[in-house]
Amino acid sequence: MIAITGANGNLGKATISFLFDKTAPSNIVAVVRDAAKVQDYAEAGIQVRVADYNDPASLRRAFENVGKVLQISSAGFGETAIREENNVVQAAKDSGVRHIVYTSTLKPGDNAHFFAGRTCNNTERAIKNSGMQYTIFRNSMYFETIPLFIGSAMNDGQIYYPAGIGKVSFVFRPDIAEALANVLVSDNNGNAVYNITGSDAYSFGDIAGLLRSEKGMDAAAYFDVPADAYRAELVKFGMPEGEIGFYMSMAHSIKAHEFSQTDDVLEQLLQRPRLTIREFIRAI
Repeated sequence: MIAITGANGNLGKATISFLFDKTAPSNIVAVVRDAAKVQDYAEAGIQVRVADYNDPASLRRAFENVGKVLQISSAGFGETAIREENNVVQAAKDSGVRHIVYTSTLKPGDNAHFFAGRTCNNTERAIKNSGMQYTIFRNSMYFETIPLFIGSAMNDGQIYYPAGIGKVSFVFRPDIAEALANVLVSDNNGNAVYNITGSDAYSFGDIAGLLRSEKGMDAAAYFDVPADAYRAELVKFGMPEGEIGFYMSMAHSIKAHEFSQTDDVLEQLLQRPRLTIREFIRAI
């Protein structure tokens, strides 16, 4: 059986939708905190198992008789996220899981600017030391985050963000989900680490250019605002300090080119072309 953690999140749901076409619903285990939120899964024949990342015993129960686990990275950050992700890896190992598939970030490292990159580096290390077979997807940022980054620019074309000339190899989340589903049903037992990216990397200045060319926003422009000014705006929104630090780390990571790498492996996993950023911008 194949278990998906975080099965009620956007990536988890998308991956399960592709698995429906590749394996029997009874072969899919949706691991969630609240079963009431995924009643449709149970009605479709998927096994729903309740577990909490902070409850190792519940995770071990969720992974009983499971051969492969898709571990979707925690939505948390800092020591909380590290503990939660380590719990998933250990529970999978203790339960006899043979193969773990993990969604990491593009350039993980103990000194990564992006806080999640530090968590992912710790988790990758735990997975590699576990003895389980592994496939690691080092994902770039999703196309779907672009409207969140640029905010009101979807209306007036004015982008304010402290990323300098840093570029991002944005990638379409459903393309990642389909590739994950392909890996989860494959018989490939070798260990692999994949850089999952779009075909090209774009700065926010480039995105302003796409708003002009693809959306007809002639006045679209990017303004590289000071980091302190961006932080002040987040404070005005009432965001907790921990979250502010996380979002600031994201901006710093883009400016430091931690998301600028490109790779063609996603198309190899999909056996078809990726969605392009131009196509995505036209559609939003």
